[in-house]
Amino acid sequence: MTEWMRCSWDEEDIRYLFEIGDDGYVTRQIELRGPERAPIAAASLVAWLTARDTGRLPEYEAVYGLTAEPPVPEWEGHNPQPLSAADFEDAWQAARQAIHSRPG
Repeated sequence: MTEWMRCSWDEEDIRYLFEIGDDGYVTRQIELRGPERAPIAAASLVAWLTARDTGRLPEYEAVYGLTAEPPVPEWEGHNPQPLSAADFEDAWQAARQAIHSRPG
């Protein structure tokens, strides 16, 4: 069953939002920085794998970032908070739109 959660990394003032697949791996990940919660990443594992397989991985990661590699059950030192699917989708759409609107 797909799950959604958020975690914060206070030292860097980054909030992470995750969509977790049945296998415990992150399928989509959003990273928001600072009090304004500016999107700095909005990566999809499926898109990342496609970029890797088509030789476009550096370009994909430069724009969207990447998803966490170890499955969630192996994480240490995080304090996940539940997140609804709707809240994740709203944040995903906003983050992707902001990233696509960046100059350059």
